[in-house]
Amino acid sequence: AVTECQFGKVLRELGSTWYADLGPPFGVMYCIKCECVAIPKKRRIVARVQCRNIKNECPPAKCDDPISLPGKCCKTCPGDRNDTDVALDVPVPSEEEERNMKHYAALLTGRTSYFLKGEEMKSMYTTYNPQNVVATARFLFHKKNLYYSFYTSAKIGRPRAIQFVDDGGVILEEHQLETTLSGTLSVYQNATGKICGVWRRVPRDYKRILRDDRLHVVLLWGNKHQAELALAGKIAKYTALQTELFSALLEPPTTTPGGKQEPQLAGAGGTAIVSTSSGAASSMHLTLVFNGVFGSEEFADAPLSVRIELPERKELIFDEVPRVRKPSAEINVLELSSPISIQNLRLMSRGKLLLTVESKKYPQLRIQGHIVTRASCEIFQTLLAPPHASASSELSSSSGLAWVYLNTDGSLAYNIETDHVNTRDRPNISLIEEQGKRKAKLEDLTPSFNFNQATGSVEKLGPKVLESLYAGELGVNVATEHEPSLIRGRLVPRPVADARDSAEPILLKQHAAGGDVATGVTAAMAMAWMSIDNECNLHYELTLSGIAPSAAQELQLYLEEKPIEAIGAPVTRKLLEEFAGNYMEGFVLGMPSAELIKLETSVCYLELRAKHSHQPLLRGKLKSTKVPAHCFPIYTDNNVPVPGDHNDNQLLNGETKCFHSGRFYNESEQWRSAQDTCHMCACQRGQANCELIKCPPLKCKPATEQLLQRDGECCPSCVARRETAADWHATATGLGSAPSSSSSASGSSAALNGSELLLQPRRGCRLGDQFHAAGASWHPFLPPNGFDTCTTCSCDAATLEVRCPRMVCPPLQCSEKLAYRPDKKACCKVCPEGKQSNHGSKHAPSNPNVLHDQAMQRSAAHNAEEVLAAGGCKVVNKIYENGQEWHPILLSHGEQKCIKCRCKDSKVNCDRKRCSRSTCQQTRVSNKRRVFDKPGSELAAVPPIDECCSTQCRRSRRHHKRQPHHQQRATS
Repeated sequence: AVTECQFGKVLRELGSTWYADLGPPFGVMYCIKCECVAIPKKRRIVARVQCRNIKNECPPAKCDDPISLPGKCCKTCPGDRNDTDVALDVPVPSEEEERNMKHYAALLTGRTSYFLKGEEMKSMYTTYNPQNVVATARFLFHKKNLYYSFYTSAKIGRPRAIQFVDDGGVILEEHQLETTLSGTLSVYQNATGKICGVWRRVPRDYKRILRDDRLHVVLLWGNKHQAELALAGKIAKYTALQTELFSALLEPPTTTPGGKQEPQLAGAGGTAIVSTSSGAASSMHLTLVFNGVFGSEEFADAPLSVRIELPERKELIFDEVPRVRKPSAEINVLELSSPISIQNLRLMSRGKLLLTVESKKYPQLRIQGHIVTRASCEIFQTLLAPPHASASSELSSSSGLAWVYLNTDGSLAYNIETDHVNTRDRPNISLIEEQGKRKAKLEDLTPSFNFNQATGSVEKLGPKVLESLYAGELGVNVATEHEPSLIRGRLVPRPVADARDSAEPILLKQHAAGGDVATGVTAAMAMAWMSIDNECNLHYELTLSGIAPSAAQELQLYLEEKPIEAIGAPVTRKLLEEFAGNYMEGFVLGMPSAELIKLETSVCYLELRAKHSHQPLLRGKLKSTKVPAHCFPIYTDNNVPVPGDHNDNQLLNGETKCFHSGRFYNESEQWRSAQDTCHMCACQRGQANCELIKCPPLKCKPATEQLLQRDGECCPSCVARRETAADWHATATGLGSAPSSSSSASGSSAALNGSELLLQPRRGCRLGDQFHAAGASWHPFLPPNGFDTCTTCSCDAATLEVRCPRMVCPPLQCSEKLAYRPDKKACCKVCPEGKQSNHGSKHAPSNPNVLHDQAMQRSAAHNAEEVLAAGGCKVVNKIYENGQEWHPILLSHGEQKCIKCRCKDSKVNCDRKRCSRSTCQQTRVSNKRRVFDKPGSELAAVPPIDECCSTQCRRSRRHHKRQPHHQQRATS
């Protein structure tokens, strides 16, 4: 069931109305009224958006010339103050109404599921309950949200779904639960055995049903296709829920040897709401909600036996015999009060006491269960901050957070995290009770403190500690040798659901640039929870401390993601919420699965910024957020991206970066590889491509220069000769002669030793981001083609100027059209064999910086591999040389003389011969003259136009004949 409408990115309550906002450039359409209506569908209520034009519903204007005002649909008369627009139904929550409908409870047994056994409901639910499974629930209505908590029998697993149903059996809301089969449960629910969740934004009509005790809750076990069990119960108000400290789930005992229960107890069960007081006169108040313990003939004043005992010692603590005036088969409510000792309250807080309700006449009709901590799902959290705003800067830099919760056995599980607390100061962490100015130390948590964290549990809690915890009077204090209260905070209860159902919160600490008085941030910090629910929606909650009221008016919360922690890593920021105040709770619906999975696999941060100045205030690193398995993106064999595979027509993402050697580089950025400095790398379409540096051939002046390679350089360079023994040795070994190629140059060079390198100052040229020593020569690196070997750059040793002339090619001995490149990276074109002529020669260009293709002689290829390596082509098992032309041959039509193919640089291009309009006109005139002239005449002897043009001209003529016919049909 869906109980709210989604219009764009905004959720609308069931029954609400609004004007359609179509966004830019249209904006709000004030004449289109939308409404979120309830539509019944297969015994479910589904919310749908319905919009209509209300312009015809406007009342008639009372003047002759009405005007249209901005933000209004209906026209009004000038000066008319009466609003003629159709009124919108805007829900206004009543504080008094929400205060009166806060706490609810429900008992779910086989007997309370009576309405599921009707004829219309049998096909949807299975109520067969041979194990007598029982459940109890607690509900908290807070800020339009209904938080729910369940205790179920230990004999059955977790349910798969929760439904909220009205008296007629119509499903109003349904929540799918996470089970042990679908994935890992939350830490809190797994530790306490509770079932926790929330129904967000309950519609007004459903609030009325809840207030009138006409709302039922249903737990479903099994799967969607075959239900194993359904338990239902009515949600009702109970006064004792406001002071409840303990709960009990009462079930029929298995007393027979075979484990079978009394047949009369089928569908029986109960729950207890226990309130205590541990003052000077300690007392206990019991509210019992139960059924199934009455005999068939007990119709009025049925006596019961209610006992509380300690099974370990077989000690009876409480025993009363109340009477029920009118026993009911579904729900009976009984309230009892009694004094109780502090020792027994201590046993109750540790889950040692057993509560039994049985019939006085029929003792075999009995239900019982242990009294444990109350069934509500809740944690207690706080921020740890310096107690005084005027603390020194050293003290105010310390911060932390703490959150605790109660287990079913009464133990208190605590988690404390600190920041900037020096362990050399011997910090002391304790659980304290704050009542006004009095602070009493209850438990020492220091032994579990390690690496700024304290995690553990307090096994034996007294009843006074439990009462202080629920009353919000319990706190955590961190002290040092010199400061009795370095940081502290008071624990506040919060219901567990959505964001607070995650493994742990994170601490947002003060940003390096954000903590000053100008922004109103002195000792600011924040606690954030974040989780992903079973419907793949992102939930988050933020609690602030230390933000001045002026600075808290306009704040922004951002989610920042980067793949890994590395220099230059691409950062993606997403605005989650704009808010004001010290508390915020929000969600993101329909978040793409590719973004959700990054919360678990990437490095993510939460950052708080000031809206107007965009100054970062607080920042915290997210722990790995658990993503349900069904929320992962679905990849198939057809859409798995292949590294390096790209489409030239696809636009690149502006955030495309390459990861290489432990850091990220921007698109088109160049760098020297940190792994091998003689490799140049470039970032192309998210892939780092590296290439070995190619050294240009050098010719040094024998008299004044010699070829040497410095330490740290990849290529040798010509340096001035020096009258040293080392230089004479270099000359004697022949390093001064010019190498025949770049490989021979680098292979025959010698490196300068360290002492000689220190004598030379670090002089050189800078081209782009690369530094080149004086006298060095290199080929420019131009991605994506790599090194341009047709250009040689040099850094002049005297002037430190960079010159990059291109290679000058000799003149071609053939036509430019016939010339080709013997290699893809060849600098000069050459002429094919047998196509050279002296008539097509051209002079070399006068400008050496402009590259022209000019001929060079090449040796003939001897085999197919050499032809293909020289740029040849292979077509239907036939090899063509680079630059060769031919007519293709088709088996069905023979040689196609009207089509000419050419092989150039390993690529085949075929073109059909094209005939101009004048050629076609000449063809038609020549054909007519041949028909009418005599065979021996002079015109008849004119050579005919070739067959390719005559055929092409006939096709063009037929096309022009059809064109007027099509134009006539289009006109008609």
